[in-house]
Amino acid sequence: MLNRRHLRIKVLQTLYAYFQSNEDNYEKTEKSLLQSVDKIYDLYIYLLLSFTELKTIASSRIEENKKKIRPTTEDLNPNLKFVSNLLIEKLEGSKDLRKISESKKINWVGAEKKEIFRKMFLQIKDSETYMHHMNSDEVNFEADLSFCLDLFKVEIANSPYLYNFFEEESIFWMDDIDLSCSMVLKTLKMQQELSEFELLPLYKKDDDEEEFVKTLLRKTISMDKDNERLIDELTKNWELDRIAKMDVILMKMAITELQIFNSIPTKVTLNEYIEISKYYSTPKSNGFINGILDKSIQILTNQNKIRKIGRGLLN
Repeated sequence: MLNRRHLRIKVLQTLYAYFQSNEDNYEKTEKSLLQSVDKIYDLYIYLLLSFTELKTIASSRIEENKKKIRPTTEDLNPNLKFVSNLLIEKLEGSKDLRKISESKKINWVGAEKKEIFRKMFLQIKDSETYMHHMNSDEVNFEADLSFCLDLFKVEIANSPYLYNFFEEESIFWMDDIDLSCSMVLKTLKMQQELSEFELLPLYKKDDDEEEFVKTLLRKTISMDKDNERLIDELTKNWELDRIAKMDVILMKMAITELQIFNSIPTKVTLNEYIEISKYYSTPKSNGFINGILDKSIQILTNQNKIRKIGRGLLN
């Protein structure tokens, strides 16, 4: 499931595109934001489906080996531990996963995609993780689950073939892949042998995450002029157009969040945007943004524009 930091990053990316363009279309911008968030779930589904695709490749190789002119004993009596993996069978039979993948048109169909998994399997079958499992005498759901977790963490999540595919599909997926991988691992860990395969939702049930991103986007745009005046006042020795565009947008978002979201502690907002700046700004921006936001908090607090509701939210 999504976390607030990743949602802030999605808003940041959307606002950057919005302020870079001359098109003042809020509805289109909000739609773009929600689609960007939804694409994270697409990546999650793609990664889950990678297990069944690898099984398909493995099954095909087994059948091909049996049809050799001179098959070996191993060809005729193959090790079936991977293609009989109980967790992958459960995943393969998931009606929910099939329904979502079909509705979103997410699949690994096509010669180019098949080639990705052919190469992946050739690499995986020689890996220590795969060989250890195939040679193990343990045959139960827990062992199969443990193997799938190791296989995903060591091989699938780090596959350069998948990375290349995802990068070509969406430039933003490189920012999303760590979160999607953590969602896959959490999904695998919560599976029970006698239960249906359970998927994670994109948003937490009865949560306000979707409203959070929409409000943060909307208010940052509507408060743009006021936020810009405040930043301009606090950077008198700088011309605003000399400050990196990404830094300015980050500060505008933080200043907006401080005033609009009364239930988010001031320190949480400050720390979140400082952390985001480490990845999306220049190396020297971190201290600069921290200093400007500290001064902004003082001014806005004195103006009674930062009002936190709830015990322990004043700081």
